[in-house]
Amino acid sequence: MCGIAGFCNFEQDFTKERPRWTDALVAMREAIAHRGSDQTGEYLQPHLGFAHTRLSIRDIAGGAQPMVRNAGDAVYAIVYNGEVYNTDELKPDLERAGYRFETTTDTEVILYAYMEFGPDFVTKLNGIFAFAIWDGQQQCLLLYRDRLGVKPFFYTIQNGTLIFGSELKALFAHPAVTPEADENSFREVFGIGPARTPGCGVFKGIHELHPASCAVFSRDGFSESVYWELKAQEHQDSYAQTVEKVSYLVRDAITRQMVADVPVCSFLSGGIDSSIVTAVASQVLAKSGGKLNTFSFDFAGNDENFHSNAFQPERDRPYVDKMLTAYDLNHTYLECDEYKLVDLLYDAVRAKDLPGMTDIDGSLLYFCKLVKQHNKVALTGECADEIFGGYPWFYRSELLYADGFPWSSDLSARTALLNMETLQRLDLGSYSRAKYEESLAMVPHLDGENAEQKRRREVSYLNIRWFMQTLLDRMDRTSMACGLEARVPFADHRIVEYLYNVPWEMKYQNGVEKALLRDACGGLLPPELMHRKKSPYPKTYSPQYEKLLVQRVTAMLQDPNAPVMALLDCGKTEQFLQSPKDYGKPWFGQLMAGPQMLAYILQVNDWMQRYHLELR
Repeated sequence: MCGIAGFCNFEQDFTKERPRWTDALVAMREAIAHRGSDQTGEYLQPHLGFAHTRLSIRDIAGGAQPMVRNAGDAVYAIVYNGEVYNTDELKPDLERAGYRFETTTDTEVILYAYMEFGPDFVTKLNGIFAFAIWDGQQQCLLLYRDRLGVKPFFYTIQNGTLIFGSELKALFAHPAVTPEADENSFREVFGIGPARTPGCGVFKGIHELHPASCAVFSRDGFSESVYWELKAQEHQDSYAQTVEKVSYLVRDAITRQMVADVPVCSFLSGGIDSSIVTAVASQVLAKSGGKLNTFSFDFAGNDENFHSNAFQPERDRPYVDKMLTAYDLNHTYLECDEYKLVDLLYDAVRAKDLPGMTDIDGSLLYFCKLVKQHNKVALTGECADEIFGGYPWFYRSELLYADGFPWSSDLSARTALLNMETLQRLDLGSYSRAKYEESLAMVPHLDGENAEQKRRREVSYLNIRWFMQTLLDRMDRTSMACGLEARVPFADHRIVEYLYNVPWEMKYQNGVEKALLRDACGGLLPPELMHRKKSPYPKTYSPQYEKLLVQRVTAMLQDPNAPVMALLDCGKTEQFLQSPKDYGKPWFGQLMAGPQMLAYILQVNDWMQRYHLELR
């Protein structure tokens, strides 16, 4: 896993000012050096510049990028971030076609596959990726992103120059790009955030390549096309066949994602998703005499402060302990206190270049930093809930049929602290509604579906397109900020494709969410864990954390230079500081309630301050 950056302009010869544009490439990749500093490289040609900063996972010595290969008189080059898990299946055909491999990296397989099969070769890949390929024969730049958008890819076009990078900060290091915000930037932050509209980079003029998309930049301009999409199909497998298929796909995805030339670890929360990943990974390692490193996360004081609610009914630690009795794991318990957590809010903005999931981002950032001291690669249980139907809005009717995004259908908490001028100008309700309806219009349906089946399709699609993307963004930025590669077996596109068409009655049975996953992985986990009620990522319940947030927001209210104050109603904000914080009524997902609203305002202020932004 790595960081990529570059630029392309067909009307400019960058080699005429080689020192200047080499410095620009160096600045861009230094801005994202945290994504991997094992090796670095630049590649400058008349119309093209590539930069790469590498986290060495496969072929430690021989996988340097940018990678350049020749075919006749044509030059092909690639910068790549990601992992492709089926290279062993692709390589023999390429060798038979005459290609000679100089490395054992997946980078070389990708480049040769493009050279052999053309632009549609991407449909052959199983993995997570974002890469740019220069085709010297066709004189064009091709940009690719994986099917589910696990790996990020931002770009902008300024005065005929296409500028791209793994993170927004890479673009900002280019001399032609200055961070700016417009009304839609703030509509995203307050009406959609911490999610983002697909393809939106929030900052003015900046975009993100859509998941499952390829873009071509040439003398004819810029065009983007989709190479993969979900399709609605009749599910014809019996329940027994469905269980067997899911069992195979899940185990195969986890096993494939063990590939690395460095040791792989796992995040073990004590939930069924991460426990399944851990169990399979442990079994794979045990065959070769290895022992899996595992890590669990919690917050100081939760022994005393935790209280059960509808979204988080119980703690994780007892279930982690059960896994340790079932498998021979090298486990480490990690903990974060509330004082670190408050300061981490600002580190999380730096990692993402945007406000995010506040203390959830901050704590994950901290935990990833600790994990990186032991391992470079981690398997996670992310994305199972989105495809197997684990969230309450899949089975609680008042959430399922909410008129809007089910994880944030009530905008009242988002608008509670904003002043009237801001509310009228941004019209957040209309903006959110438009994005919601645009997405509903894209949902693949089957003819003859009844109202309930149609709604379940919609909620499933919205979760994959929006909510899953938010969590994948969080995982990428927090892990890669520490040079840690996080892999997500449940985001294997084969699993997502199959599950999209499995009827709800197979996923949810006898009042048990994710019953299909539990049946498909029966025998892997202790019975108490296999039948555990869903519980999300942990959060702090410390009253001291709330006090620290109140202190920070109070200081912000008294700071005449705090940029977010131009958007807030001081009276409403001061009143909110005095009110009890309800942990059971989140305004985004399952975890972001009253304290997280305060934290979000702090993050928005830091974001505006850091990038000199205002609502003009």
